[in-house]
Amino acid sequence: MNDALSVINYAAYLLPAIVVGIIAYYFFKGHTANEEGRRRFLIHKESQKDMLPLRLQAYERLTLFLERIDPNRLLIRIKPYSDSIPDYETLLTNTIEQEFEHNLTQQIYVSSECWNLVNAAKNATIHVIRKAGMQNQNGDVDKYRRQILENFMEEVTPSVKALTYIKKEVSDLF
Repeated sequence: MNDALSVINYAAYLLPAIVVGIIAYYFFKGHTANEEGRRRFLIHKESQKDMLPLRLQAYERLTLFLERIDPNRLLIRIKPYSDSIPDYETLLTNTIEQEFEHNLTQQIYVSSECWNLVNAAKNATIHVIRKAGMQNQNGDVDKYRRQILENFMEEVTPSVKALTYIKKEVSDLF
């Protein structure tokens, strides 16, 4: 009986120590999780400070790209050097492809949805240029240019659609 009483006395002494140990464990576990979250937040905040100018520059370059491939501006800027529609069509599509390749690296700074829209705008513009070229193979270059411009008189150009998305995405940054 004496042995049972001494075991109960030891348990009575150990029970508060075990309770304090469990409470201390959960307290320190919560504290370290909070500190790790705070450190991650500070690191993220610091990286955002460095990354934001790069992202804005990427949006600026993509905006410039979309403005340059907009058919209304492209046809004014790129004049035909001959009366051959296939030559002019090749010149326009090569110009668009070169502009695109020049801005290819910007995709790492923008969202995948934004990049997909920029790529789709480029492809849609090239498609319209080629479609108009197929319809006017024996026609006049000026008539060909007019047909491309008239195609976009009634509808919004793919570049404008992509620019609208870029503006929305940039406004979400702030």
